[in-house]
Amino acid sequence: MKLRPLLFLPVLALFLAQAQTTAPAVALTSEPSHHLALENEFLRAFKVEVAPHASTLLHRHERDYVFVTLGDTEVENSVEGKAPVQLKLADGEARFVPGNFAHVARNLTDHHFRNVTIELLPGTRPALPDAPSTPMQKVLFLQDGVRVSDIRLAPGATLPRHEHKGPHLIVAVSDLNLRSDVEGQGPMPGALKSGDIKWLPGGYTHTLTNTGAQEAHLITLEF
Repeated sequence: MKLRPLLFLPVLALFLAQAQTTAPAVALTSEPSHHLALENEFLRAFKVEVAPHASTLLHRHERDYVFVTLGDTEVENSVEGKAPVQLKLADGEARFVPGNFAHVARNLTDHHFRNVTIELLPGTRPALPDAPSTPMQKVLFLQDGVRVSDIRLAPGATLPRHEHKGPHLIVAVSDLNLRSDVEGQGPMPGALKSGDIKWLPGGYTHTLTNTGAQEAHLITLEF
């Protein structure tokens, strides 16, 4: 007896899903949804985008990483050898994930799933000094010698004078219009779009002002 077309489609979808999770895991650089945007001695940063109700290939994370979610979303995380887990992620949410596993991420929403995944490369890093949270800059966690902070500046607000002894990465959660007043150099305007990343060397002291009309939201990783 022939299967009716409407009954055959779910069977085909199940077959394709099983084939995807049983295929060998690909390297992170070979996964089509992960686009390498920056690489240096400290990190590899990938811009990730998955279409509505689509899935990544089974791919392997060899190293620890931090991801920053862009837009509220919901995904199904299927780690190889474990039961799938559904995750609800908020816009700008940053998480640390220990490496050495393979998984498939499936977008459960009707909009594109986007994040920035920052793979932390091994190496000796100096200990970072304590940095208490403030109303505008909240320290989220310190892992693998990297301090991750959430910064939110209202229009016209200024993050007070602070020093960057080492390099750091900026991940723009919202569109940003900022002015950096570096000691000894003067004001430096800068604009980033949501999802943009920027690597900055250390060795300077500055203030940071939101010159835009909307709240500026960014995540920083200090090395």
